[in-house]
Amino acid sequence: MKTLSRYAVLLLVIVLSALGIVLAPRHAWAYWLLAVTLPLLLVGLRDLAQRGWTITRNYPITGHLRTFFYWLRPYLRSYIVEDDLTGTPYSYDARNLVHARARGRTDTQPFGTERNTDDHDHHWITHSIVPHPAPDTSPRVQVGNAQTRRPYSASVLNISAMSFGALSAHAIEALNLGAKRGGFYHDTGEGGISPYHLKHGGDLVWELGSGYFGARDRHGRFDPQLFHENASRDAVKMTEIKLSQGAKPGHGGLLPAAKVTEEIAAVRHVPAHQDCLSPRGHSAFSTPIEMLEFAARMRELSGGKPVGLKLCVGKPHEVFAIMKAILKTGITPEFIVVDGAEGGTGAAPAELSDWVGMPLMDALILMRNALVGAGLKGDIRLAASGKIHSGMGLARNLALGADWCNAARAFMFSVGCVQSQRCHLGTCPTGVATQDPLRQRALVPEVQGPRAARFHEKTVESLSEIVAAAGFAHPSDLQPYHLIHRIGPEKSAPVDQIHPFLPEDILLEAPDDTVYADWWRVAQAESFAPAEPLRNYRFGAGPGGSGPRGPTDFAGGTRP
Repeated sequence: MKTLSRYAVLLLVIVLSALGIVLAPRHAWAYWLLAVTLPLLLVGLRDLAQRGWTITRNYPITGHLRTFFYWLRPYLRSYIVEDDLTGTPYSYDARNLVHARARGRTDTQPFGTERNTDDHDHHWITHSIVPHPAPDTSPRVQVGNAQTRRPYSASVLNISAMSFGALSAHAIEALNLGAKRGGFYHDTGEGGISPYHLKHGGDLVWELGSGYFGARDRHGRFDPQLFHENASRDAVKMTEIKLSQGAKPGHGGLLPAAKVTEEIAAVRHVPAHQDCLSPRGHSAFSTPIEMLEFAARMRELSGGKPVGLKLCVGKPHEVFAIMKAILKTGITPEFIVVDGAEGGTGAAPAELSDWVGMPLMDALILMRNALVGAGLKGDIRLAASGKIHSGMGLARNLALGADWCNAARAFMFSVGCVQSQRCHLGTCPTGVATQDPLRQRALVPEVQGPRAARFHEKTVESLSEIVAAAGFAHPSDLQPYHLIHRIGPEKSAPVDQIHPFLPEDILLEAPDDTVYADWWRVAQAESFAPAEPLRNYRFGAGPGGSGPRGPTDFAGGTRP
Protein backbone atom coordinates (compact mmCIF):
# COMPACT_ATOMS: atom_id res chain seq x y z
CA MET A 1 0.00 0.00 0.00
CA LYS A 2 2.89 2.34 0.86
CA THR A 3 4.46 1.62 -2.51
CA LEU A 4 1.23 2.45 -4.33
CA SER A 5 0.96 5.76 -2.43
CA ARG A 6 4.17 6.95 -4.12
CA TYR A 7 2.43 6.53 -7.47
CA ALA A 8 -1.00 7.81 -6.40
CA VAL A 9 -0.78 11.05 -8.37
CA LEU A 10 0.43 9.24 -11.50
CA LEU A 11 -2.39 6.70 -11.21
CA LEU A 12 -4.92 9.51 -10.76
CA VAL A 13 -3.57 11.25 -13.88
CA ILE A 14 -3.87 7.99 -15.85
CA VAL A 15 -7.50 7.53 -14.75
CA LEU A 16 -8.42 11.14 -15.55
CA SER A 17 -6.70 10.95 -18.95
CA ALA A 18 -8.61 7.78 -19.81
CA LEU A 19 -11.84 9.41 -18.68
CA GLY A 20 -11.10 12.46 -20.83
CA ILE A 21 -10.41 10.35 -23.89
CA VAL A 22 -13.71 8.47 -23.44
CA LEU A 23 -15.81 11.59 -22.85
CA ALA A 24 -14.13 13.98 -25.32
CA PRO A 25 -16.30 13.06 -28.34
CA ARG A 26 -19.45 13.97 -26.39
CA HIS A 27 -18.35 16.70 -23.94
CA ALA A 28 -16.26 19.75 -24.85
CA TRP A 29 -15.02 20.19 -21.27
CA ALA A 30 -13.20 16.88 -21.56
CA TYR A 31 -10.69 18.51 -23.91
CA TRP A 32 -9.77 20.97 -21.17
CA LEU A 33 -9.28 18.04 -18.83
CA LEU A 34 -6.97 16.37 -21.35
CA ALA A 35 -5.03 19.61 -21.82
CA VAL A 36 -4.04 19.32 -18.15
CA THR A 37 -3.70 15.57 -17.65
CA LEU A 38 -1.88 14.51 -20.85
CA PRO A 39 1.21 16.75 -20.23
CA LEU A 40 1.30 15.50 -16.64
CA LEU A 41 1.02 11.91 -17.90
CA LEU A 42 3.99 12.43 -20.21
CA VAL A 43 6.02 13.90 -17.35
CA GLY A 44 5.10 10.98 -15.09
CA LEU A 45 6.01 8.32 -17.66
CA ARG A 46 9.30 10.09 -18.35
CA ASP A 47 10.01 10.20 -14.59
CA LEU A 48 9.54 6.45 -14.35
CA ALA A 49 11.86 5.77 -17.27
CA GLN A 50 14.70 8.25 -16.58
CA ARG A 51 17.72 7.24 -14.49
CA GLY A 52 19.26 10.59 -13.57
CA TRP A 53 17.03 11.71 -10.68
CA THR A 54 16.25 9.41 -7.75
CA ILE A 55 13.39 11.44 -6.27
CA THR A 56 11.29 11.69 -9.44
CA ARG A 57 11.97 8.05 -10.34
CA ASN A 58 10.38 7.00 -7.05
CA TYR A 59 7.85 9.84 -6.89
CA PRO A 60 6.76 10.60 -10.46
CA ILE A 61 5.18 14.03 -10.92
CA THR A 62 5.08 14.85 -7.16
CA GLY A 63 8.87 14.73 -6.97
CA HIS A 64 9.00 17.92 -9.00
CA LEU A 65 7.38 19.79 -6.12
CA ARG A 66 10.67 19.47 -4.25
CA THR A 67 12.55 21.02 -7.15
CA PHE A 68 10.00 23.82 -7.33
CA PHE A 69 10.24 24.72 -3.65
CA TYR A 70 14.03 24.33 -3.73
CA TRP A 71 14.05 26.92 -6.53
CA LEU A 72 11.60 29.14 -4.62
CA ARG A 73 13.45 28.88 -1.28
CA PRO A 74 15.84 31.86 -1.70
CA TYR A 75 12.96 34.16 -2.62
CA LEU A 76 10.72 33.03 0.23
CA ARG A 77 13.63 33.35 2.63
CA SER A 78 14.61 36.81 1.42
CA TYR A 79 11.15 38.36 1.27
CA ILE A 80 9.18 36.50 3.95
CA VAL A 81 11.27 34.47 6.41
CA GLU A 82 14.27 36.71 7.18
CA ASP A 83 13.94 39.58 9.61
CA ASP A 84 15.40 43.00 8.83
CA LEU A 85 18.87 42.37 10.28
CA THR A 86 19.80 38.71 9.68
CA GLY A 87 19.87 38.34 5.90
CA THR A 88 23.13 37.46 4.16
CA PRO A 89 25.36 38.55 2.59
CA TYR A 90 23.48 41.86 3.04
CA SER A 91 20.48 42.18 5.33
CA TYR A 92 17.18 43.69 4.24
CA ASP A 93 18.01 46.65 6.48
CA ALA A 94 21.29 47.28 4.61
CA ARG A 95 19.75 46.87 1.17
CA ASN A 96 16.81 49.07 2.07
CA LEU A 97 19.11 51.81 3.35
CA VAL A 98 21.03 51.90 0.06
CA HIS A 99 17.87 51.81 -2.04
CA ALA A 100 16.24 54.59 0.02
CA ARG A 101 19.26 56.87 -0.29
CA ALA A 102 19.70 56.14 -3.99
CA ARG A 103 16.08 56.98 -4.73
CA GLY A 104 16.04 60.10 -2.57
CA ARG A 105 13.58 58.65 -0.06
CA THR A 106 13.78 59.16 3.69
CA ASP A 107 16.51 57.17 5.44
CA THR A 108 15.48 58.16 8.95
CA GLN A 109 14.44 55.53 11.50
CA PRO A 110 11.49 55.70 13.92
CA PHE A 111 11.17 54.29 17.43
CA GLY A 112 14.86 53.50 18.05
CA THR A 113 17.35 50.82 17.10
CA GLU A 114 16.32 47.23 16.44
CA ARG A 115 19.85 45.99 17.08
CA ASN A 116 20.77 44.03 20.17
CA THR A 117 23.26 46.36 21.85
CA ASP A 118 24.38 43.52 24.15
CA ASP A 119 25.42 41.38 21.19
CA HIS A 120 29.12 40.51 21.03
CA ASP A 121 29.39 42.10 17.55
CA HIS A 122 27.95 45.44 18.62
CA HIS A 123 30.20 48.48 18.35
CA TRP A 124 29.82 52.23 18.46
CA ILE A 125 31.59 55.55 18.00
CA THR A 126 32.11 57.68 21.10
CA HIS A 127 30.42 61.05 20.78
CA SER A 128 31.35 64.36 22.37
CA ILE A 129 29.34 66.69 24.58
CA VAL A 130 30.69 69.41 22.29
CA PRO A 131 29.90 68.30 18.70
CA HIS A 132 31.60 70.11 15.85
CA PRO A 133 29.34 72.82 14.39
CA ALA A 134 30.55 72.65 10.77
CA PRO A 135 32.01 69.29 9.71
CA ASP A 136 33.39 68.76 6.23
CA THR A 137 30.46 67.34 4.26
CA SER A 138 32.58 66.30 1.28
CA PRO A 139 35.89 65.16 2.78
CA ARG A 140 38.76 64.38 0.38
CA VAL A 141 42.08 62.58 0.69
CA GLN A 142 45.19 63.72 -1.17
CA VAL A 143 46.95 60.75 -2.81
CA GLY A 144 50.58 61.28 -3.72
CA ASN A 145 54.11 61.43 -2.36
CA ALA A 146 57.51 62.77 -3.41
CA GLN A 147 57.59 60.35 -6.37
CA THR A 148 54.19 61.46 -7.75
CA ARG A 149 53.98 64.00 -10.53
CA ARG A 150 50.19 64.00 -10.84
CA PRO A 151 48.60 63.51 -7.39
CA TYR A 152 44.89 62.84 -7.02
CA SER A 153 42.28 64.04 -4.54
CA ALA A 154 40.05 61.07 -3.68
CA SER A 155 36.66 60.97 -2.01
CA VAL A 156 36.37 58.97 1.21
CA LEU A 157 33.92 56.63 -0.59
CA ASN A 158 34.45 55.24 -4.09
CA ILE A 159 33.31 52.42 -6.37
CA SER A 160 35.34 49.28 -5.82
CA ALA A 161 36.68 47.07 -8.60
CA MET A 162 34.03 45.48 -10.84
CA SER A 163 34.94 44.45 -14.38
CA PHE A 164 33.11 44.94 -17.65
CA GLY A 165 32.08 41.38 -18.35
CA ALA A 166 31.16 40.67 -14.75
CA LEU A 167 28.86 43.72 -14.94
CA SER A 168 26.79 44.73 -17.92
CA ALA A 169 27.58 47.65 -20.21
CA HIS A 170 24.57 49.55 -18.84
CA ALA A 171 25.70 49.00 -15.24
CA ILE A 172 29.24 50.19 -15.98
CA GLU A 173 27.85 53.25 -17.74
CA ALA A 174 25.47 54.04 -14.87
CA LEU A 175 28.21 53.71 -12.24
CA ASN A 176 30.56 55.96 -14.19
CA LEU A 177 27.82 58.55 -14.66
CA GLY A 178 27.30 58.45 -10.90
CA ALA A 179 31.04 58.86 -10.28
CA LYS A 180 31.12 61.88 -12.58
CA ARG A 181 28.15 63.57 -10.93
CA GLY A 182 29.22 62.70 -7.39
CA GLY A 183 32.92 63.48 -7.67
CA PHE A 184 34.29 60.07 -6.68
CA TYR A 185 36.30 57.45 -8.53
CA HIS A 186 35.26 54.30 -10.34
CA ASP A 187 37.64 51.32 -10.21
CA THR A 188 37.56 49.46 -13.52
CA GLY A 189 38.24 46.02 -12.13
CA GLU A 190 40.71 43.82 -13.97
CA GLY A 191 38.62 43.54 -17.16
CA GLY A 192 40.15 46.58 -18.88
CA ILE A 193 38.82 50.01 -19.79
CA SER A 194 35.66 49.78 -21.90
CA PRO A 195 33.91 52.56 -23.85
CA TYR A 196 31.27 52.50 -21.09
CA HIS A 197 33.92 53.49 -18.52
CA LEU A 198 34.76 56.51 -20.66
CA LYS A 199 31.38 57.67 -21.93
CA HIS A 200 30.53 60.06 -19.08
CA GLY A 201 34.04 61.10 -18.03
CA GLY A 202 33.97 59.88 -14.43
CA ASP A 203 37.33 59.47 -12.69
CA LEU A 204 38.84 56.01 -13.19
CA VAL A 205 41.30 53.87 -11.26
CA TRP A 206 42.58 51.32 -13.75
CA GLU A 207 43.13 47.97 -12.08
CA LEU A 208 45.66 45.62 -13.66
CA GLY A 209 45.39 41.99 -12.63
CA SER A 210 47.39 38.92 -13.55
CA GLY A 211 45.75 38.79 -17.00
CA TYR A 212 46.92 42.35 -17.85
CA PHE A 213 43.66 42.87 -19.76
CA GLY A 214 43.84 45.95 -21.95
CA ALA A 215 47.63 46.00 -21.61
CA ARG A 216 48.76 42.57 -22.83
CA ASP A 217 50.42 41.08 -25.88
CA ARG A 218 49.11 38.03 -27.69
CA HIS A 219 50.94 35.75 -25.25
CA GLY A 220 49.27 37.33 -22.21
CA ARG A 221 52.35 39.24 -21.07
CA PHE A 222 52.40 42.88 -20.00
CA ASP A 223 52.59 45.25 -22.99
CA PRO A 224 54.08 48.61 -21.89
CA GLN A 225 52.96 50.45 -25.02
CA LEU A 226 49.32 49.43 -24.65
CA PHE A 227 49.47 50.28 -20.97
CA HIS A 228 50.89 53.73 -21.75
CA GLU A 229 48.13 54.43 -24.27
CA ASN A 230 45.36 53.62 -21.78
CA ALA A 231 46.99 54.92 -18.59
CA SER A 232 47.67 58.29 -20.26
CA ARG A 233 43.95 58.95 -20.74
CA ASP A 234 42.69 61.98 -18.83
CA ALA A 235 39.95 59.89 -17.22
CA VAL A 236 42.50 57.55 -15.62
CA LYS A 237 43.58 59.22 -12.38
CA MET A 238 45.44 56.31 -10.76
CA THR A 239 46.50 52.75 -11.58
CA GLU A 240 46.40 49.72 -9.33
CA ILE A 241 48.11 46.32 -9.27
CA LYS A 242 45.66 43.63 -8.17
CA LEU A 243 47.54 40.96 -6.22
CA SER A 244 44.47 39.16 -4.89
CA GLN A 245 40.75 39.57 -4.30
CA GLY A 246 39.02 39.10 -0.99
CA ALA A 247 36.31 36.74 -2.22
CA LYS A 248 38.72 34.40 -4.03
CA PRO A 249 42.34 35.09 -3.06
CA GLY A 250 44.95 33.15 -5.01
CA HIS A 251 42.36 31.85 -7.46
CA GLY A 252 42.62 33.92 -10.62
CA GLY A 253 39.53 33.34 -12.69
CA LEU A 254 38.03 32.15 -15.94
CA LEU A 255 35.54 33.96 -18.15
CA PRO A 256 34.04 31.12 -20.24
CA ALA A 257 34.09 31.33 -24.02
CA ALA A 258 30.32 31.83 -24.19
CA LYS A 259 30.69 35.15 -22.33
CA VAL A 260 33.70 36.41 -24.30
CA THR A 261 31.80 38.46 -26.86
CA GLU A 262 33.50 40.41 -29.63
CA GLU A 263 33.10 43.58 -27.57
CA ILE A 264 34.57 42.13 -24.38
CA ALA A 265 37.41 40.53 -26.36
CA ALA A 266 38.27 43.89 -27.91
CA VAL A 267 38.42 45.58 -24.50
CA ARG A 268 40.53 42.84 -22.93
CA HIS A 269 42.75 42.21 -25.99
CA VAL A 270 41.94 38.49 -26.01
CA PRO A 271 40.51 36.22 -28.74
CA ALA A 272 36.72 36.28 -28.96
CA HIS A 273 34.66 33.18 -28.13
CA GLN A 274 37.54 31.50 -26.31
CA ASP A 275 38.03 30.95 -22.57
CA CYS A 276 39.61 34.04 -21.00
CA LEU A 277 41.97 33.07 -18.17
CA SER A 278 43.24 35.22 -15.33
CA PRO A 279 46.25 33.30 -13.95
CA ARG A 280 46.65 32.78 -10.22
CA GLY A 281 49.73 34.97 -10.08
CA HIS A 282 51.57 37.67 -12.03
CA SER A 283 54.11 36.91 -14.73
CA ALA A 284 55.68 40.40 -14.62
CA PHE A 285 57.17 39.89 -11.14
CA SER A 286 57.66 37.25 -8.45
CA THR A 287 59.43 39.03 -5.58
CA PRO A 288 58.61 42.11 -3.48
CA ILE A 289 61.40 44.13 -5.11
CA GLU A 290 60.34 43.11 -8.62
CA MET A 291 56.77 44.07 -7.78
CA LEU A 292 57.81 47.55 -6.69
CA GLU A 293 59.98 47.96 -9.78
CA PHE A 294 56.92 47.04 -11.85
CA ALA A 295 54.86 49.61 -9.93
CA ALA A 296 57.50 52.28 -10.61
CA ARG A 297 57.39 51.38 -14.29
CA MET A 298 53.60 51.76 -14.31
CA ARG A 299 53.91 55.15 -12.66
CA GLU A 300 56.39 56.32 -15.28
CA LEU A 301 54.34 54.97 -18.18
CA SER A 302 51.20 56.70 -16.86
CA GLY A 303 52.91 60.08 -16.70
CA GLY A 304 53.54 60.16 -12.96
CA LYS A 305 50.05 59.22 -11.76
CA PRO A 306 49.68 57.46 -8.40
CA VAL A 307 50.06 53.69 -8.44
CA GLY A 308 48.78 51.36 -5.76
CA LEU A 309 48.58 47.75 -4.63
CA LYS A 310 45.36 45.87 -3.93
CA LEU A 311 45.38 42.63 -1.96
CA CYS A 312 43.51 40.38 0.40
CA VAL A 313 45.92 39.84 3.28
CA GLY A 314 47.12 36.28 3.78
CA LYS A 315 50.47 35.51 5.39
CA PRO A 316 51.63 38.39 7.62
CA HIS A 317 55.31 37.98 6.76
CA GLU A 318 54.45 38.77 3.10
CA VAL A 319 53.00 42.12 4.16
CA PHE A 320 56.20 42.86 6.07
CA ALA A 321 58.25 41.74 3.06
CA ILE A 322 56.57 44.50 1.04
CA MET A 323 57.45 47.03 3.75
CA LYS A 324 61.08 45.91 3.75
CA ALA A 325 61.21 46.09 -0.05
CA ILE A 326 59.90 49.67 0.03
CA LEU A 327 62.52 50.62 2.59
CA LYS A 328 65.29 48.90 0.63
CA THR A 329 64.46 50.21 -2.87
CA GLY A 330 63.01 53.60 -1.98
CA ILE A 331 60.14 52.89 -4.40
CA THR A 332 56.99 54.01 -2.60
CA PRO A 333 53.53 53.19 -3.98
CA GLU A 334 51.05 55.93 -3.29
CA PHE A 335 48.33 53.71 -1.84
CA ILE A 336 47.42 50.19 -0.73
CA VAL A 337 43.87 48.81 -0.87
CA VAL A 338 43.07 46.05 1.61
CA ASP A 339 40.26 43.81 0.36
CA GLY A 340 38.54 41.86 3.14
CA ALA A 341 37.64 38.20 2.77
CA GLU A 342 33.97 39.21 3.13
CA GLY A 343 34.19 41.08 -0.18
CA GLY A 344 31.99 40.13 -3.11
CA THR A 345 32.48 38.52 -6.51
CA GLY A 346 30.48 37.45 -9.52
CA ALA A 347 31.56 33.84 -9.03
CA ALA A 348 34.00 32.01 -6.79
CA PRO A 349 34.47 28.52 -5.34
CA ALA A 350 32.49 28.35 -2.10
CA GLU A 351 35.50 27.14 -0.13
CA LEU A 352 37.57 30.17 -1.11
CA SER A 353 34.80 32.65 -0.34
CA ASP A 354 34.09 31.03 3.03
CA TRP A 355 37.45 29.91 4.32
CA VAL A 356 40.39 31.63 2.60
CA GLY A 357 41.57 35.18 3.22
CA MET A 358 41.71 37.51 6.22
CA PRO A 359 38.56 39.45 7.19
CA LEU A 360 38.75 43.20 6.71
CA MET A 361 39.05 44.31 10.32
CA ASP A 362 42.00 42.02 11.06
CA ALA A 363 43.66 42.77 7.72
CA LEU A 364 43.20 46.51 7.99
CA ILE A 365 44.76 46.63 11.46
CA LEU A 366 47.68 44.47 10.32
CA MET A 367 48.35 46.65 7.27
CA ARG A 368 47.98 49.84 9.31
CA ASN A 369 50.48 48.53 11.85
CA ALA A 370 52.90 47.49 9.10
CA LEU A 371 52.83 50.95 7.51
CA VAL A 372 52.98 52.90 10.76
CA GLY A 373 55.53 50.61 12.39
CA ALA A 374 57.79 50.88 9.31
CA GLY A 375 57.43 54.67 9.20
CA LEU A 376 55.67 54.62 5.82
CA LYS A 377 52.11 55.72 6.63
CA GLY A 378 52.88 59.36 5.82
CA ASP A 379 53.72 58.51 2.20
CA ILE A 380 51.29 55.64 1.54
CA ARG A 381 47.53 56.02 1.81
CA LEU A 382 45.50 53.05 3.04
CA ALA A 383 42.08 52.13 1.65
CA ALA A 384 39.59 49.50 2.83
CA SER A 385 37.18 47.41 0.80
CA GLY A 386 34.71 44.82 2.03
CA LYS A 387 30.96 44.95 2.76
CA ILE A 388 30.73 48.73 3.29
CA HIS A 389 27.32 50.35 2.76
CA SER A 390 26.80 52.99 5.46
CA GLY A 391 28.31 55.98 7.18
CA MET A 392 29.09 53.81 10.22
CA GLY A 393 30.95 51.35 8.01
CA LEU A 394 33.06 54.23 6.74
CA ALA A 395 33.63 55.60 10.26
CA ARG A 396 34.66 52.20 11.61
CA ASN A 397 37.28 51.59 8.94
CA LEU A 398 38.62 55.14 9.08
CA ALA A 399 39.02 54.84 12.85
CA LEU A 400 40.99 51.63 12.32
CA GLY A 401 43.47 53.39 10.04
CA ALA A 402 41.98 53.60 6.55
CA ASP A 403 42.12 56.90 4.65
CA TRP A 404 39.15 56.04 2.42
CA CYS A 405 36.82 53.15 1.61
CA ASN A 406 35.65 51.42 -1.56
CA ALA A 407 32.31 49.66 -2.01
CA ALA A 408 31.13 47.35 -4.80
CA ARG A 409 27.86 45.63 -3.92
CA ALA A 410 26.45 48.73 -2.23
CA PHE A 411 26.88 50.67 -5.47
CA MET A 412 25.33 47.72 -7.34
CA PHE A 413 22.28 48.09 -5.07
CA SER A 414 22.18 51.80 -5.86
CA VAL A 415 21.79 51.10 -9.59
CA GLY A 416 19.13 48.42 -9.17
CA CYS A 417 20.65 45.17 -7.84
CA VAL A 418 18.24 43.25 -5.57
CA GLN A 419 20.66 40.53 -4.37
CA SER A 420 19.05 37.81 -6.47
CA GLN A 421 22.50 36.14 -6.54
CA ARG A 422 22.33 35.16 -10.19
CA CYS A 423 25.57 36.94 -11.15
CA HIS A 424 27.33 33.69 -12.09
CA LEU A 425 24.46 32.51 -14.29
CA GLY A 426 24.07 35.60 -16.47
CA THR A 427 20.37 35.75 -15.58
CA CYS A 428 20.41 38.87 -13.37
CA PRO A 429 16.78 40.10 -13.28
CA THR A 430 17.78 43.78 -13.06
CA GLY A 431 20.35 43.93 -15.87
CA VAL A 432 23.28 44.69 -13.56
CA ALA A 433 25.33 41.49 -13.82
CA THR A 434 24.47 40.03 -17.22
CA GLN A 435 25.51 40.31 -20.85
CA ASP A 436 21.99 39.52 -22.12
CA PRO A 437 20.90 42.62 -24.12
CA LEU A 438 17.23 42.12 -23.25
CA ARG A 439 17.97 41.87 -19.53
CA GLN A 440 20.29 44.89 -19.73
CA ARG A 441 17.41 46.89 -21.18
CA ALA A 442 15.88 47.03 -17.69
CA LEU A 443 18.74 49.24 -16.47
CA VAL A 444 18.62 52.80 -17.82
CA PRO A 445 21.97 54.56 -17.10
CA GLU A 446 20.42 58.03 -17.25
CA VAL A 447 18.07 57.02 -14.41
CA GLN A 448 20.34 54.78 -12.35
CA GLY A 449 23.52 56.88 -12.62
CA PRO A 450 22.14 59.79 -10.59
CA ARG A 451 20.95 57.26 -8.00
CA ALA A 452 24.55 56.07 -7.51
CA ALA A 453 25.60 59.69 -7.01
CA ARG A 454 22.75 60.28 -4.56
CA PHE A 455 23.65 57.18 -2.54
CA HIS A 456 27.25 58.40 -2.33
CA GLU A 457 26.21 61.89 -1.27
CA LYS A 458 23.84 60.70 1.46
CA THR A 459 26.29 58.11 2.81
CA VAL A 460 29.16 60.57 3.04
CA GLU A 461 26.75 63.03 4.63
CA SER A 462 25.90 60.42 7.26
CA LEU A 463 29.62 59.96 7.90
CA SER A 464 30.00 63.69 8.45
CA GLU A 465 27.14 63.54 10.99
CA ILE A 466 29.01 60.84 12.92
CA VAL A 467 32.28 62.79 12.73
CA ALA A 468 30.55 65.96 13.96
CA ALA A 469 28.95 64.03 16.83
CA ALA A 470 32.44 62.85 17.81
CA GLY A 471 33.54 66.49 17.95
CA PHE A 472 35.61 66.62 14.75
CA ALA A 473 35.52 68.35 11.36
CA HIS A 474 37.21 65.68 9.22
CA PRO A 475 36.99 61.86 9.42
CA SER A 476 40.81 61.62 9.49
CA ASP A 477 40.54 62.75 13.13
CA LEU A 478 38.87 59.47 14.13
CA GLN A 479 41.21 57.20 16.10
CA PRO A 480 40.99 53.58 17.29
CA TYR A 481 40.03 54.64 20.82
CA HIS A 482 36.93 56.37 19.42
CA LEU A 483 35.60 52.94 18.35
CA ILE A 484 34.20 50.83 21.19
CA HIS A 485 33.58 47.12 20.64
CA ARG A 486 31.58 44.81 22.85
CA ILE A 487 33.55 41.72 23.87
CA GLY A 488 30.82 40.09 25.95
CA PRO A 489 27.37 40.85 27.34
CA GLU A 490 28.89 42.66 30.34
CA LYS A 491 32.10 44.08 28.89
CA SER A 492 33.22 46.45 26.14
CA ALA A 493 36.48 48.20 25.35
CA PRO A 494 38.08 50.61 22.90
CA VAL A 495 39.48 48.77 19.91
CA ASP A 496 43.04 49.74 20.79
CA GLN A 497 42.65 47.78 24.03
CA ILE A 498 41.56 44.70 22.10
CA HIS A 499 44.11 44.93 19.28
CA PRO A 500 47.52 46.60 19.46
CA PHE A 501 48.09 49.73 17.38
CA LEU A 502 51.82 50.20 16.89
CA PRO A 503 53.57 53.52 17.40
CA GLU A 504 55.46 55.01 14.49
CA ASP A 505 58.82 53.44 13.50
CA ILE A 506 58.72 50.71 16.16
CA LEU A 507 59.34 47.95 13.59
CA LEU A 508 62.54 49.77 12.64
CA GLU A 509 63.69 50.60 16.16
CA ALA A 510 62.41 47.82 18.42
CA PRO A 511 60.56 45.09 16.48
CA ASP A 512 61.10 42.54 19.26
CA ASP A 513 58.86 44.64 21.49
CA THR A 514 55.86 43.95 19.23
CA VAL A 515 53.62 40.93 18.73
CA TYR A 516 54.84 40.87 15.13
CA ALA A 517 58.48 40.19 16.10
CA ASP A 518 58.80 36.81 14.40
CA TRP A 519 56.81 37.76 11.31
CA TRP A 520 59.04 40.81 10.85
CA ARG A 521 62.23 38.82 11.41
CA VAL A 522 61.49 36.21 8.72
CA ALA A 523 60.23 38.74 6.13
CA GLN A 524 62.69 39.59 3.36
CA ALA A 525 62.67 42.14 0.55
CA GLU A 526 64.10 39.68 -1.97
CA SER A 527 61.38 37.05 -1.68
CA PHE A 528 57.82 36.50 -0.51
CA ALA A 529 59.02 33.27 1.10
CA PRO A 530 60.07 33.44 4.77
CA ALA A 531 63.79 33.64 5.45
CA GLU A 532 63.54 30.60 7.70
CA PRO A 533 60.97 27.82 8.17
CA LEU A 534 57.87 28.66 10.16
CA ARG A 535 56.81 25.12 11.01
CA ASN A 536 57.48 25.54 14.74
CA TYR A 537 56.32 29.12 14.83
CA ARG A 538 53.48 30.18 17.11
CA PHE A 539 51.90 33.54 16.31
CA GLY A 540 52.09 35.85 19.30
CA ALA A 541 55.43 34.55 20.52
CA GLY A 542 57.49 36.82 22.70
CA PRO A 543 60.64 38.70 21.72
CA GLY A 544 62.69 36.64 19.29
CA GLY A 545 60.12 33.87 19.39
CA SER A 546 61.19 32.85 22.90
CA GLY A 547 57.76 31.89 24.11
CA PRO A 548 54.01 32.30 23.71
CA ARG A 549 52.15 35.37 24.88
CA GLY A 550 48.76 33.77 24.80
CA PRO A 551 46.06 33.28 22.16
CA THR A 552 46.26 36.06 19.58
CA ASP A 553 44.67 36.98 16.30
CA PHE A 554 46.36 38.05 13.07
CA ALA A 555 45.76 41.72 13.85
CA GLY A 556 47.93 41.14 16.88
CA GLY A 557 45.35 41.53 19.62
CA THR A 558 44.64 39.13 22.44
CA ARG A 559 41.22 37.55 22.10
CA PRO A 560 39.09 37.92 25.24
